[in-house]
Amino acid sequence: MNMELPDIFTQEVANGVIDRIEKINENTVPGWGKMNAGQVMAHLNVPYEMVFENKHPKPGAFMRFLLKLIAKDAVVSARPYKKNTRTAPAFIIEGNRNFELEKSRLIEYIDRVQKLGAKNFDQKESNSFGKLSMNQWNNMFYKHLDHHLTQFGV
Repeated sequence: MNMELPDIFTQEVANGVIDRIEKINENTVPGWGKMNAGQVMAHLNVPYEMVFENKHPKPGAFMRFLLKLIAKDAVVSARPYKKNTRTAPAFIIEGNRNFELEKSRLIEYIDRVQKLGAKNFDQKESNSFGKLSMNQWNNMFYKHLDHHLTQFGV
């Protein structure tokens, strides 16, 4: 498989991301943005909750059309996010979060995705963007993790 970004479906890349997560603690200060470490861990869990949990309502047909038109390329392409980019309402995390709980959930999700493998995600339906290729899933997962881990200096 040829991925545009590091392949989150491989053990090596998944472990590298987890190692970076392990370097963050609840007092780690971000280089930019408003979220604290607990909030960012909860924020990073949202894409996985959308895949594995029935926690976030699927957007209606018109909203999905708009998301595909406006946001899909920015989310699933290899192009990095800019600092302080606006986020979708489901990704806005307010209030205090249990850092250790959110961190352990995130690590479990990354392990789960890696074990399922890229083929499991090929042409899998996304809540917001319709069917995505394994490369698009990889870009979406890896790019989001990398963006926020960089934000926290790891």
